[in-house]
Amino acid sequence: MPLPIYQVDAFAEEVFKGNPAAVMPLDAWLDDGLLQAIAMENNLSETAYFVDIGGAYELRWFTPQVEVDLCGHATLAAAHVLFQHLGVTAEEVLFHTRSGDLRVRRSGARMTLDFPAADLVAVDVDIAVCNALGATASEALAPSSGASGALLYVYEFQQDIAGLEPDFAALLAASARSVIACAPGDDCDVVSRFFGPSVGINEDPVTGSAHCSLVPYWAARLHKNRLQCRQISARGGYLDCELSDGRVFMTGSAVTFMQGTVEGV
Repeated sequence: MPLPIYQVDAFAEEVFKGNPAAVMPLDAWLDDGLLQAIAMENNLSETAYFVDIGGAYELRWFTPQVEVDLCGHATLAAAHVLFQHLGVTAEEVLFHTRSGDLRVRRSGARMTLDFPAADLVAVDVDIAVCNALGATASEALAPSSGASGALLYVYEFQQDIAGLEPDFAALLAASARSVIACAPGDDCDVVSRFFGPSVGINEDPVTGSAHCSLVPYWAARLHKNRLQCRQISARGGYLDCELSDGRVFMTGSAVTFMQGTVEGV
């Protein structure tokens, strides 16, 4: 049975920028093994699937290797598909996910994600992780909610982040968790990069979920709740962020690169 599929560049105002995600609207959930196989075939950092349940949508995200608990850019991409291709006229869509209810509100060509802010705790700077990244961090933190959240490694300068040349095999051996490397920005508040070999993504171009940790940390450090953030991967992307009442609001754009059908499943 042919299934519709869209490829969307999220946190981007033009194609070939931001972070590409596949989005597949479904009438009902397919077998989990098939969802994972399609994501592996797509070979993008995330494939998002959603099912309309009447007034809201169940949403799930898969990397080429695993299902994940939270993904920002693929949520933005899913909302873009609903608004731009599937005739949704409301100004806000509601997604039910593993990480609770997530809302996306549109304002003109831009959309704002409403995500939970992470509660961070200090952890030891792991020299094996630093060696794998290629530079030693000054501070390390992790979400207090469990052992699966990404580590936050803090550096002093933007050039430290730009100069990282990770050994991904060594990073995978050093940590079962993804790593967010961040520093103050030269022309924005925060710059970051995201490395996730443990979930099949060596470097993610623009990572909305990482800002659930980045924003509360830098809001406290910089004494401001509105932040301009830039992920300085090769593709790169900008996020206008705000911390309010334990939520992180991330605003950006998305553009459709491709649409088609998945055959033979």
